[in-house]
Amino acid sequence: MVPTLGVEEEFLLVDRLTRAPVPRAGPVIEAASYFLGDLVQEEFYRCMVEVCTRPATTATDVRAQLALLREAAAQAARASDCLLVASGTAVVPPDAPIPVTDTPRYRRMARQFGALVDGNLGIVCGCHVHVGAADRAQALFLANHVRPWLPALQALAVNSPFAGGVDTGFASWRCVEFGRWPTAEPSPLLDSASYEESASALVDSGILMDRRMIYWFARPSEHHPTVEFRVADTNADLDTTVLVALLLRGLCATLLAQAEERRPPPDAPVPRLRDAHRYAAQYGPTGLALDPFTGERVPARSLITALVAAAAPGLRAAGDEAEVHRLLGALLRKGTGAARQRAALHRSGGRGLRAVVDHLADLTTWA
Repeated sequence: MVPTLGVEEEFLLVDRLTRAPVPRAGPVIEAASYFLGDLVQEEFYRCMVEVCTRPATTATDVRAQLALLREAAAQAARASDCLLVASGTAVVPPDAPIPVTDTPRYRRMARQFGALVDGNLGIVCGCHVHVGAADRAQALFLANHVRPWLPALQALAVNSPFAGGVDTGFASWRCVEFGRWPTAEPSPLLDSASYEESASALVDSGILMDRRMIYWFARPSEHHPTVEFRVADTNADLDTTVLVALLLRGLCATLLAQAEERRPPPDAPVPRLRDAHRYAAQYGPTGLALDPFTGERVPARSLITALVAAAAPGLRAAGDEAEVHRLLGALLRKGTGAARQRAALHRSGGRGLRAVVDHLADLTTWA
């Protein structure tokens, strides 16, 4: 059986004239919720909104849902004189500090983790993919086996080369910035009992405020019957979002079909995985990567080829194989989101980073 699929995307709201983030999430969400209901939600900073699909079974369905969500949110943004932008980081820095969304939980997070919040360096937008799982044990089985493939998936979704108004030298600065938060890293190998023990210890010790702050790159959802993957930047090109989601479901479907073989999860220590994600964040799918299975430096393209091969049985079962090859080929021809942001700056003339924001805003609602 092919599992269901769901996607959450976080977006920036930027001023129509300055292209800098602005704290207008309140009226934007109010307007968008008229059409979307609870599928549009607030985020930590008031310059961000999140949209969430309902569980989908086909690539066509998830794409259509995401396109509708983006268009409705973008229309609401325009009504508040701002643009909806899909980028892992703010290209143009805010003109003034952006306030945290005024909820008890977010206020408490801001107090407890003030050094991570001050200065707005933490304004980052990610794309989270949920794959259906029967129970927590199955979600952890999938997380344990998929974790070595996540650096290659991250490399495909890099879309945050600029932050603070400068080129960071990374393809995904979001990964670096978000990595300052506790547990924002590869997940350890866990079964149901050890997950419960670890989660309780993290909260009881005060390292985390609550279980919703477990930011491991692969984790069982606390609220849905899914395993959640949290490695991708939000991408303006909807094709990239769909590609990452389909590859993740393909991997999970393959693993579920092989579950009776009781293969142990790959031996990939967290420090090695952390280094592999760092390579992916810096270089994307070009140049060298760190092989999570061996620890050796290899061409990044070889890991992507291996990823697609590993997901192939599940992709075929879902009817997604041809679409994934089409989307992957297009991405490698056109470049990642990060490469396209840099290209937009290169051809901007005298408009600089504002041209990059315009490129992102246009592409975010082009489907």
